[in-house]
Amino acid sequence: MDDSAKRLLQRLVRRIPTQMLRDTLDKWERLTAKQREFVDFTQSKWTITQELLAVCEERELSVKHIAELEMIYVIGNPNQGMWHTFQLVDAEDDAHSLELVQFKEQFKSHLSELKRNVAVKIKKHTDEAVWIRIAWGDTFSRPNHLKATYVVHYLQTPFVFVSGLLSKHKPLLLQALTLSTRHQGIKDANLSGQKLTAIRDLLMRQYQHVFPTKYPSPLAERNQSVSNLHIENEQAEASANRHRMAGEAFGNGMLPALQSAVYKLETKFRDLTNETMTERDKPLRCVVKFSSPNILESLRHCASTGIASTPVTPLLSSITLKGRNYFVITDNAPSASSQMCQTQD
Repeated sequence: MDDSAKRLLQRLVRRIPTQMLRDTLDKWERLTAKQREFVDFTQSKWTITQELLAVCEERELSVKHIAELEMIYVIGNPNQGMWHTFQLVDAEDDAHSLELVQFKEQFKSHLSELKRNVAVKIKKHTDEAVWIRIAWGDTFSRPNHLKATYVVHYLQTPFVFVSGLLSKHKPLLLQALTLSTRHQGIKDANLSGQKLTAIRDLLMRQYQHVFPTKYPSPLAERNQSVSNLHIENEQAEASANRHRMAGEAFGNGMLPALQSAVYKLETKFRDLTNETMTERDKPLRCVVKFSSPNILESLRHCASTGIASTPVTPLLSSITLKGRNYFVITDNAPSASSQMCQTQD
């Protein structure tokens, strides 16, 4: 093992919780059963690391093999780091017939043409997701496996999820993805979060959402032991309507666990008594950020309990309707109402 492989293994062992390390090594299948039994997982992380280094040296494993171990752990624990979403646009006629083998060959080929010294590993997960691990190098340096980029793409869908991408590598990755998926372009989807499963479920509508009805009926009692007579008064009807409108805006059941929603505001100052501020050419700018362990659940609770007014403002319901959590809102004209616009078309 060279120094880069040893450093990657040391960092990986520190990163993986001890109770998960044994199962991760079993899935790796690079060590024999006898070698795995040699490692005592009841000891300190430092001792475990030294024992793993010894058996990996015995197996003559390289940094490529250690990268496979990291990939197994990341795939099994995707809700870490910060994930950003991109959307492929203008699909070519044969984009929906793209198969995994073709995608792998074309992606590696295009990326290698754009950037020298890159190490790419592609693996298909059981849920049909294609996972890509990229270690970037420079013209005169080998790929840095300690700062790898992870990409997740579901073939035949326009969505791509990326983590650990540096700004200097962003144009290269997006161009390689556009070409290998047979699309004409790719754009920022303005959706990010620490939980990959949450942003994936939101974009792919993998949660229980409710469609508005023209003639809504009162919400059924959740507790069937309570008499239906309780909903005949005005207060119960208002509560039922709030629950219905909250469900239409954010969905029912378990919701994707987004942690934040960000609104960038650009508005004009309006006050006839303050001509200096009113006559400013440049708009006033500020950022409003909502944070919660589950922002959609919190907003739904506020709407259903009456803390927030209903019907839910489009500023909030657009999180689920448009599948994003970053917005730019402009209000520059004196008599114009606020207009929501995307940061990128």
